[in-house]
Amino acid sequence: MSLDRYADTLADIEPDEGGLESAELVVTDDVLVKLFVLGPGATLEPHEHADSTNVFHVLEGEATVVQDGKRERIAAPGVVKHDRGVAHGVDNETDERVVLTASLCPLPS
Repeated sequence: MSLDRYADTLADIEPDEGGLESAELVVTDDVLVKLFVLGPGATLEPHEHADSTNVFHVLEGEATVVQDGKRERIAAPGVVKHDRGVAHGVDNETDERVVLTASLCPLPS
């Protein structure tokens, strides 16, 4: 098994149009890193983490990030910080897939 959890996990994910798939890459006592792959037209609904900072790393494609009601297109590579308690989500408004990770610290309870 490779040390690279991203490549191994991404190889098994291919959502359909409008579909969203996710996988946990790292889970420890104090951090969570999730992989999200959004097919064309897919949405990760806005939500918040009251006790965790969340950082999106856009790794492939162009994501429309929603943060506290504001929308901004972020092309890979891109990094977006979401403070604790701030609503955030992402839309894929393109014809290609969007790949991003979300890192949460501390681990949400």
